[in-house]
Amino acid sequence: MRHILDIRCEEEDVEMVEDARELLTEIGLETSLRYAIQLITTSSLVANRRKAQEVEVEDIRRVYSMFADVKRSIQYLNEQQDIYMFSETLAQPNSSKMQVE
Repeated sequence: MRHILDIRCEEEDVEMVEDARELLTEIGLETSLRYAIQLITTSSLVANRRKAQEVEVEDIRRVYSMFADVKRSIQYLNEQQDIYMFSETLAQPNSSKMQVE
Protein backbone atom coordinates (compact mmCIF):
# COMPACT_ATOMS: atom_id res chain seq x y z
CA MET A 1 0.00 0.00 0.00
CA ARG A 2 2.82 2.40 0.86
CA HIS A 3 4.32 2.00 -2.60
CA ILE A 4 0.99 2.81 -4.27
CA LEU A 5 0.54 5.91 -2.09
CA ASP A 6 4.09 7.03 -2.90
CA ILE A 7 3.36 6.69 -6.62
CA ARG A 8 0.13 8.63 -6.23
CA CYS A 9 1.91 11.44 -4.36
CA GLU A 10 4.44 11.61 -7.15
CA GLU A 11 1.73 11.67 -9.83
CA GLU A 12 -0.13 14.47 -8.04
CA ASP A 13 3.14 16.33 -7.42
CA VAL A 14 2.57 16.32 -3.64
CA GLU A 15 5.56 16.55 -1.33
CA MET A 16 4.98 14.84 2.00
CA VAL A 17 7.15 14.39 5.09
CA GLU A 18 7.97 10.81 6.09
CA ASP A 19 5.78 10.82 9.22
CA ALA A 20 2.79 11.98 7.18
CA ARG A 21 3.39 9.17 4.66
CA GLU A 22 3.46 6.65 7.50
CA LEU A 23 0.23 8.01 8.95
CA LEU A 24 -1.42 7.97 5.53
CA THR A 25 -0.37 4.35 5.07
CA GLU A 26 -1.83 3.40 8.46
CA ILE A 27 -5.08 5.15 7.59
CA GLY A 28 -5.19 3.34 4.25
CA LEU A 29 -4.69 -0.03 5.93
CA GLU A 30 -7.46 0.68 8.44
CA THR A 31 -9.93 2.15 5.95
CA SER A 32 -9.29 1.78 2.23
CA LEU A 33 -6.78 2.67 -0.44
CA ARG A 34 -9.34 4.90 -2.14
CA TYR A 35 -9.90 6.93 1.01
CA ALA A 36 -6.14 7.32 1.60
CA ILE A 37 -5.64 8.52 -1.97
CA GLN A 38 -8.40 11.10 -1.52
CA LEU A 39 -6.64 12.36 1.60
CA ILE A 40 -3.50 13.05 -0.45
CA THR A 41 -5.27 15.68 -2.52
CA THR A 42 -7.17 17.29 0.33
CA SER A 43 -4.18 17.39 2.67
CA SER A 44 -2.14 18.97 -0.12
CA LEU A 45 -4.76 21.71 -0.38
CA VAL A 46 -4.59 22.29 3.37
CA ALA A 47 -0.79 22.49 3.24
CA ASN A 48 -0.92 24.92 0.31
CA ARG A 49 -3.36 27.10 2.19
CA ARG A 50 -0.87 27.48 5.04
CA LYS A 51 1.81 28.13 2.41
CA ALA A 52 3.80 24.99 3.22
CA GLN A 53 5.96 23.14 0.71
CA GLU A 54 5.22 19.71 2.20
CA VAL A 55 2.21 17.95 3.67
CA GLU A 56 2.73 17.28 7.36
CA VAL A 57 1.03 15.01 9.91
CA GLU A 58 -1.20 17.88 11.08
CA ASP A 59 -2.53 18.29 7.54
CA ILE A 60 -3.41 14.60 7.32
CA ARG A 61 -5.08 14.71 10.73
CA ARG A 62 -7.10 17.77 9.80
CA VAL A 63 -8.54 16.29 6.61
CA TYR A 64 -9.10 12.94 8.36
CA SER A 65 -11.30 14.74 10.86
CA MET A 66 -13.14 16.62 8.10
CA PHE A 67 -13.91 13.73 5.75
CA ALA A 68 -15.29 10.43 7.02
CA ASP A 69 -14.50 7.07 5.49
CA VAL A 70 -17.24 4.49 4.87
CA LYS A 71 -16.84 2.77 8.24
CA ARG A 72 -17.10 6.02 10.22
CA SER A 73 -20.02 7.21 8.06
CA ILE A 74 -21.97 4.04 8.77
CA GLN A 75 -21.17 4.29 12.47
CA TYR A 76 -22.37 7.89 12.56
CA LEU A 77 -25.61 7.08 10.72
CA ASN A 78 -26.31 4.15 13.03
CA GLU A 79 -25.78 6.35 16.08
CA GLN A 80 -27.95 9.15 14.70
CA GLN A 81 -30.62 7.13 12.87
CA ASP A 82 -33.42 8.20 15.19
CA ILE A 83 -33.22 11.82 14.04
CA TYR A 84 -33.52 11.00 10.33
CA MET A 85 -36.82 10.86 8.50
CA PHE A 86 -36.19 7.38 7.11
CA SER A 87 -36.14 5.84 10.57
CA GLU A 88 -39.91 6.45 10.75
CA THR A 89 -40.58 4.42 7.61
CA LEU A 90 -38.57 1.53 8.96
CA ALA A 91 -40.57 1.54 12.17
CA GLN A 92 -43.93 1.64 10.34
CA PRO A 93 -43.62 -0.36 7.12
CA ASN A 94 -47.36 -0.29 6.29
CA SER A 95 -47.86 3.44 6.82
CA SER A 96 -47.19 4.35 3.18
CA LYS A 97 -49.51 1.73 1.71
CA MET A 98 -53.04 2.63 0.78
CA GLN A 99 -55.63 0.81 2.78
CA VAL A 100 -58.53 -0.62 0.79
CA GLU A 101 -61.85 -1.17 2.58
